Amino acid sequence: MPEQVEAVLLASASPRRAELLTQLGVPFSVSPSDVDESRRSDESARDYVLRVAIDKARVAIDMHAGRLVLAADTSVVIGGQVLGKPGTLAEAHAMLELLSGQDHEVITAVAVGIDGVLKHRVNTTVVRFAELSQVEIAAYVATGEPFDKAGGYGIQGRAGAFVENINGSYSAVMGLPLSDTAQLLRGFGVAMETFW
Repeated sequence: MPEQVEAVLLASASPRRAELLTQLGVPFSVSPSDVDESRRSDESARDYVLRVAIDKARVAIDMHAGRLVLAADTSVVIGGQVLGKPGTLAEAHAMLELLSGQDHEVITAVAVGIDGVLKHRVNTTVVRFAELSQVEIAAYVATGEPFDKAGGYGIQGRAGAFVENINGSYSAVMGLPLSDTAQLLRGFGVAMETFW
């Protein structure tokens, strides 16, 4: 394993993950991994999110030998139901109706690896939504913000007004738990303090 990593390869097209990784001060480049993100019938939500993150990391590791790769995956879970990214206005509306006035979990898995070594962590954060009116839901969906986000909302955007409280990591709800990510990177010789 290298003592000093020049740049991490972020295997994600998410602008939010790039923004969060930038907060750590670690130099990185982006090369999204294309994997099958279908949930298997026998998978728990946690196992599903972890498998997808690991699959993304392995694809990127295979394509970029010698590069330290970071991959992640996030799902919103309520009542055992995994909410992915809505594909239509109706799906986004239905997801927000489901979350309204309820607690839900945001599960984010992070996988970091290079060549034959891969380490991972899973973060679960509980988010409480306020009761949302049909007018509020329709107005939010009309912004277009829900469509590239698990569960149909972004806590860092307009939907932050819907969140009554969280128990866990704010950055994990955005898509990359910074504490877990920093610890994984340190395990591969990336000293964050050298970039601050």
